[in-house]
Amino acid sequence: MFKFIRTRIEQGMQTIAFPGGERELPERYRGRPLLECSNCGTARCPQAREDSPTALIRDGANGRAELDLGACLFAPEEAVGSASCGVRFTGDYRMATTSADALRTTTGEVQLAKALDERTKRLFGRSLRLRSVVAGSCNGCEGELVALGNVVFDLARFGVEFVASPRHADGIVLTGIVNRNMRQPLEATYEAVPDPRLVIAVGACAASGGPFRDSPEVMGIPDSIPVDLWIPGCPPHPLTILDGLLRLLGRMHERAASKD
Repeated sequence: MFKFIRTRIEQGMQTIAFPGGERELPERYRGRPLLECSNCGTARCPQAREDSPTALIRDGANGRAELDLGACLFAPEEAVGSASCGVRFTGDYRMATTSADALRTTTGEVQLAKALDERTKRLFGRSLRLRSVVAGSCNGCEGELVALGNVVFDLARFGVEFVASPRHADGIVLTGIVNRNMRQPLEATYEAVPDPRLVIAVGACAASGGPFRDSPEVMGIPDSIPVDLWIPGCPPHPLTILDGLLRLLGRMHERAASKD
């Protein structure tokens, strides 16, 4: 017992301060991508588009190239082109948005998730229970969701927890491509959650099909299920998920002020 207590004292505080405090991400971490086309002028970037191995770069309005963060796999091969004209990854983990359209950008800058309306925020802002639905996934995103519960990130300190039954939940966290076998269970789970309810789509598979987007098994999220928060990544870092959740709940400014 005394050995255990001594070890805990030696280890000190392991939980990171969030949203305040310093974040130490590994040097190889690939965060929000940027599209820089100083040589192209109009950001058409034809060479980068041709070299891209994924659907990260797509045709936007007026022929301009744009990044689709929902389709980004955050693979080193996606950093195409040169330093002055192409795609590069930043160390910014803040990427979650409240609409799928906001994931598409001509530069890489995105409009981060907006807080819920006041009525909904009063309901969920202090206590949020979520049911996980794995709708055809490699389990990468689920691993990051599990990591949110460890001592480093400690999601429960914000009043957010996962529950076993949709009838005890305030919303669902959806991961995976939504294949043919999982579409009906997903819809049934959504219907079992009492109103009002939230839907959080996590990962590239949920947003765009990810690396499986061309498969006939990719059904995508049904139109009958409105998504309140899109969190890109393959898989997303726990900080990306945590940042998106707190922005949706309107807790970012509150937590930051409490650190002052």
